[in-house]
This record gives sequence, structure tokens and C-alpha cells, in this order.
Amino acid sequence: MTILLNSLEARDAAFVLHPYTNASQHLKDGPLVIARGEGIYIVDSEGNKYIEGLGGLFCASLGFSEQRLVDAATRQMKELPFYHSFGGKSHETAIELADRLIQLSPVPMSKVFFANSGSEANDTAMKLVWYYHNAIGKPEKKKIISRMRAYHGVTIASASLTGLPNNHRDFDLPIGRVLHTDCPEFYRYGHAGETEEEFATRCADSLERLILAEGPETIGAFFAEPLMASGGCIVPPPTYYEKIQAILKKYDVLLIADEVICGFGRLGTMFGSESFGLQPDMIVMAKQLSAAYQPISALMINEKIHSAVVSESEKIGTFGHGFTYGGHPVATAVALETLKIYEERDIVGHVQDVAPLFQRRLNDLSAHPLVGNARGRGLIGTLELVRNKETKEAFNPAHGIAIHAGRRAQAHGVITRALGDNYSLCPPLIITEAQINELFDRSTRALDDTYAWARATGLY
Repeated sequence: MTILLNSLEARDAAFVLHPYTNASQHLKDGPLVIARGEGIYIVDSEGNKYIEGLGGLFCASLGFSEQRLVDAATRQMKELPFYHSFGGKSHETAIELADRLIQLSPVPMSKVFFANSGSEANDTAMKLVWYYHNAIGKPEKKKIISRMRAYHGVTIASASLTGLPNNHRDFDLPIGRVLHTDCPEFYRYGHAGETEEEFATRCADSLERLILAEGPETIGAFFAEPLMASGGCIVPPPTYYEKIQAILKKYDVLLIADEVICGFGRLGTMFGSESFGLQPDMIVMAKQLSAAYQPISALMINEKIHSAVVSESEKIGTFGHGFTYGGHPVATAVALETLKIYEERDIVGHVQDVAPLFQRRLNDLSAHPLVGNARGRGLIGTLELVRNKETKEAFNPAHGIAIHAGRRAQAHGVITRALGDNYSLCPPLIITEAQINELFDRSTRALDDTYAWARATGLY
């Protein structure tokens, strides 16, 4: 049977299954079809122009029209459009990129393993936790601790690490050997009269109790985003990581830093680990590694992890893990050019220059009647929308307050994303101060519209 469909929107609704989308509602509303990009802006199929306020998905660090990245991909496509790294094969751009990443690492690292997404890289890190402990004769030390409201991906294993209910519901997740400890968000989980440092101590004590209850001999690793982006831009309180890392060291637990969003300048440092004083055994990265122009991720491992890979290879005869497109020549060429641009244009320095305005405009909105808490660092931030600012009462999730705010933002020319009750912003790193003001002016109008709607419908 031939289906006659006359528009891109109709064909999308007919044929495409969208991630993180209400599938039922999408059949009614259809998609927003994006046609092209210009700097920090995108343009839809009808010619409407928007500020991409979430950097695509926390990833389009250099915007949507960086010709140098297009040229890097074109050159590589002409020279070597594909090769793999299985069986000891390699190619120039993968070698150069691995070398560069090791040099950039905030802590000493030994090797780089390439994959295609943050989920794949986190999956690999989980497998290496198990592989490492088998190699060193501790086969019981396999449980992995993540945090509530963490985000580490959507594959079966990485989605288990993720601490968001809708990533687990009806997928029969999480899998075994994955545990979750407290989310370090002081606004929601701090007790009355408690200081931020006391809250950090309580989170650390809770982690230690979990380790002791499960048995330290069974706990292999702790996964942490330096700043928890998708869970609502959660900035851990002062002393949190200092106390957490002391416990991990005490019980010989590996630390894996998930830098998929924080890495490459987002917080005003090359890596989020630098911002928070983390000393990880493995570092996961993706997204801004290629400014999102090519799918690529990487996992850096330290020498003790690498030594386990070597010893197990001697025993088994191979390191039996890898992805066909991991370290793809075009992706690694684009990532290498991205890192060159970051250095030549001092993108980290630019973020440090414009972030104070971004954070000031963000914090100014804490006075808005809908905003209970404004939080962020560098060029990322969230406004948590609440029904009652005094009691921190949340809106009924069924009313979709942040979803409505996102729709009003789109009407005012800003693309963002509703994450729970959070209105989140994470623009391309190339954003200027004038564009930051434009972003927040439009977002303020969206919040005003949402407040008027909430009052008119009796939600507020």
C-alpha cells in the first residue's frame, strides 16, 4: 500500500519514532523540522529563527555553522572515509586525538578508548570496572554506585546508572549490581537549619552507610557527573567531593567522572573535574568533544586499569570489546579540529569572560514568581519552577509547567528543554554577551506568559 504524505511533518509523524518524546502527543502535534543553522541560531523549515538555548543537547559548543569542522570532515572523507581499530589497526587522526586528550587530561591517564556516544562510553567504563576487579583477584567487587537524578545514558547498563524514574519505568531497569545514593541538591534535600557543608557531610555519611551495608568488598566503583546536568543542573555543595572521595579511597572504590556534558569548557575549565577537584580513575567524554558535528565519545583510563587490560589479554588472548565505528576517521578528524579551535580561540577563556553575565541574568530570575531556585555554573543553568516559593511546593507533574514554559520560549524564539520542573539553558560556548541578554530577555517573556497561564487556569 502506498501512503501519500505531502509534508515533512506528516511523514515524520508517520515514520519516525522520537526519543524523549510523548509518542501519543507527537501524533497530534507533529515535529518542529529544523532546516539549517547559523552560529548560535537554528532556522526551521518555515524560516523561523531561534536561539538554540540548550546547545542542541548540551553539545553544539561551536554553534551550527563552523566551516572549519565541515572542511575537516570533507578532507578526511576524501582521504580515508572509514577504518576500524580492531586487531591492532589504527589511523592518523585517532592516534593524534588520543595523544591530545591524554595531554589535556586533568589527572594522569594512560590510554584512550573510542566509542560513538556517552552511553557507549559509560557502558565500557562499567565493563572495565568488572574486568579490572576480575584481573586483580577481587571478583566480588562488582557493585556500582550512582546517584539519584544522575544521567549516564540510555543503554541497558548506562540507563541503570541513570537515576531518573522515567528512564527505568516499564523498561525493567535498573539491572542488578547498580545502586543509587543521595542526590547532592541542597535546595530540595537540605534539612531546615542545615548548612550546605553539613548537607555535604550527610550525603557522604549516607554513601558510607550504603557501602558498609552492602559490604565494602562488593563495591567496585562510583560514577559521578561533576555537575549533574540533565537531573536539573545540580551543583554539589562545597566540600561534597572532598568528603566523597575520602570515602571512596577508604574503601578502595574506583571513581569514574562522567564529563559528557561538563567536559571541554562548559564550566569555565577544560574539564568539570578541575572545577570540583576530582581525581578519577576513568573519564568519560562525548558531546563537545566534536562540538556535535560528528558522533564520537571517548573513555580515558589510568595505568592501573590499563594494566588489568594487558594482564587479561595475556590470559584470554584478546580484549574482547569494541565498536565498529569507534575512532571513526571522520569523527576523530572533526574532534581533533574542534580541540584546535578551542585552543586557538581560547574558548575556555571566553566562557570565563561571559559566564558572570550568564549567571547574573540566571540568578536575577530567582525573583520571578514561578522560580523557586536558580542554579548553575559557567554556561549552564536551570530555573526550577515551583507552585509556592516559600514552601518549595512543586507543580503537579501532569500539568507540565516546564513543558508549557518551553513552548512559550519557542514562541519567543528560544529552544530549550523541560527536564522535570526545570527550565534549562546550556547555549553554545561561542555565545556573546549581547546574545546572552537576548536569550534571557526572551526567556523572561516566556516565564511571564507561563505565569499568566498558570494563574488563569488555577494552577498558581
